[in-house]
Amino acid sequence: MSETAVLAGGCFWCLEAAYDELAGVEAVESGYAGGHEPNPSYKQVCTGATGHAEVVKVTYDPAVISYADLLGVFFTIHDPTTLNRQGNDAGPQYRSAIFYATPEQKVAAEAAVAKFTPVWGKIVTEITPLDIFYPAEKEHEDYFVRNPWSGYCQAVIAPKITKLRKAFREKLKAG
Repeated sequence: MSETAVLAGGCFWCLEAAYDELAGVEAVESGYAGGHEPNPSYKQVCTGATGHAEVVKVTYDPAVISYADLLGVFFTIHDPTTLNRQGNDAGPQYRSAIFYATPEQKVAAEAAVAKFTPVWGKIVTEITPLDIFYPAEKEHEDYFVRNPWSGYCQAVIAPKITKLRKAFREKLKAG
């Protein structure tokens, strides 16, 4: 039976591209969570005024990849030490956050923060209950796959994919 994880680590295009490569991940959907406006648009979220973070909802098979493994990838491919920022992307919509759906996910998220604090030093990742996930507009789906040679993809996403492939070789999909 599939489970889901909702994670915010800067631009959702980066996280989607990374999680799509992992064995056991069945789907990755870009969206918004953690805000106060119902059904926000990308344009609204980009203002930072809705309170939402850009997130991905990862649907996965826990018999193939664990939630802890997904969190390990999360803390490897983004910088959890910068408040409301990932590289040049700045604002609360780019914050680092784990939106948990169950008490078990909350415990696992807290354990992951404890595990990665010696690696990163101070971690500012929010651990917060998931209220509502709003899907992003369709043009955000598979962004890296559709635009691999764009400047943003080459400068920001491609290095994260390289890091993922090196650090998690044994967790990648075959092929």
